Amino acid sequence: MPLAELATSYESNVAVGMPSTFRQAESSVIIDALRAASGRIAGKGGAAERLGLKRTTLQNKIRRLGISRANYC
Repeated sequence: MPLAELATSYESNVAVGMPSTFRQAESSVIIDALRAASGRIAGKGGAAERLGLKRTTLQNKIRRLGISRANYC
């Protein structure tokens, strides 16, 4: 793919608000799952279950990404 096409593709992704990094995409998915689970991390219907992660794994990701309750409540 020519460089000009790559630049155009990147610019169109930024224009529609798509995450520009894996970290941003991961954070967005986690926040969406937390919102869908009404802020619950663990248990039946919790964000961890929705994402197919262990509770502790999700908690570590939340901490690493700097996601706070204010981001999803």
